[in-house]
Amino acid sequence: MADITRRLGWRHLRGAPTAHIRHHRSGKLAHDGPGLSFWYRSLTAALSEVPVDDRELAMTFHARTSDFQDVAVQATVTYRIGDPAVAAARLDFSIDPDTGVWRGTPLEQLGTLLTETAQQHALAVLARTPLSSALADGVSAVRERIAEGLGTEPRLPAIGIEVVAVRVMALRPEPEVERALRTPAREQIQQEADRATYERRAVAVERERTIAENELASQIELARREEQLVEQRGTNTRREAEEHAAADAVRARAEAARTVRLAEAEAARSVKLAEAEADRSVRLADAEARRTGLLAEAEAARTARLAEAEAARSTRLARAEAEGAREVGEARAQAQAAWLRVHADAGVDGVATLHALTATRLAENLPRIDSVTVSPDVLTGLLARLGGTGTEE
Repeated sequence: MADITRRLGWRHLRGAPTAHIRHHRSGKLAHDGPGLSFWYRSLTAALSEVPVDDRELAMTFHARTSDFQDVAVQATVTYRIGDPAVAAARLDFSIDPDTGVWRGTPLEQLGTLLTETAQQHALAVLARTPLSSALADGVSAVRERIAEGLGTEPRLPAIGIEVVAVRVMALRPEPEVERALRTPAREQIQQEADRATYERRAVAVERERTIAENELASQIELARREEQLVEQRGTNTRREAEEHAAADAVRARAEAARTVRLAEAEAARSVKLAEAEADRSVRLADAEARRTGLLAEAEAARTARLAEAEAARSTRLARAEAEGAREVGEARAQAQAAWLRVHADAGVDGVATLHALTATRLAENLPRIDSVTVSPDVLTGLLARLGGTGTEE
């Protein structure tokens, strides 16, 4: 498709090298050729774009053989437009001046024409050919006939079409017919496969028989050798038992001798240990006796010193207590004398003073009283006495 650009009411067309452009302006041919590029006005221009490259047209159609069997034909026709002017005059290759798109479908028209023409010649060939011949040599016959028919078709040069090549890819019968045709060959192949299988199995059976015979001979030889091996093992076992018995006897004698030597050595060691232990016990007893004597002497001296110190301390304490008691007695005597003098100076009777002094001594010698409980009877009696004493006064 041509590339069209718009500029201020003008249009610019740029074509491809494989596209033949024909530009008519006011009924006159202004531009004609492939790969053109020019300016034009869309209102006065008539444009046609004809592709001149080789094009492939694939087609598939059904035909019937002489024995009334349907076959499918797959072919491809390569063509090109050799005379673009004639093609543009016979087919509608005009394009829109604004978009560059074909107004019609010229390539579809060409495809329909080529397909129908090729199909016509292929049907003519296959209609006179049986199915087996068509499947065997039909591809080349159909290709030659289609190429010859398209080359001699007068309508194609009249519209500028040139056929470049014709290819027929396949001729296929219907699936059921194709399966039926495959059956004999498949059966033959299966028979050959079965025969090969039977032969292979026969060879395998023969080989298995040979292998079995070899295995049987091998087992017989192995049994004979196993018998020899058992005999040799018995001989070896008896020899090993005799050797083990002799070795055990030697070991027993050596163990007995070693045990005797160890017992003698242990006895000698025990005697030495007993003597050493007795000597050590004697030395320890002497040392313990000396240590006990020293400890007794030290303890006696310490006890004597402690007794002397305790006696001296007791003497000092007794003297201090006596001195304190004497000083306290003197202080009390002086205090009582002063107290008596004060009462005498105050004119207090001597008997009352003695009573007060007695009460003081009694109070000093009484035990400590934490609490006093006064019952209602005692309180009532005291109040009665106080009341009676007040009345008397």
